[in-house]
Amino acid sequence: MRYSRQVKSISHLKAKAADILSDLAERREPLIITQRGEAKAVLQDVASYEETQETLALLKILALGNQEVEEGRVRPLTDVVDRIRAGED
Repeated sequence: MRYSRQVKSISHLKAKAADILSDLAERREPLIITQRGEAKAVLQDVASYEETQETLALLKILALGNQEVEEGRVRPLTDVVDRIRAGED
């Protein structure tokens, strides 16, 4: 994906907001918004945003799991299964 094609000024956004929102939903590519020639914000459709948030949540869970492994806070699977079957917390 080439972000250079997806750069628009804030003036363009103000003038063409409805068209831009429609295009975002259809193409599902983020749009970089500039102000005085400097990148200031990224605009994206809701579906893409939600997917990104879900991905970040999964990556955070994975990172936390890796941290627990590194800290030695692990148990053999058989011990966990035995505790669950015994009704322990």
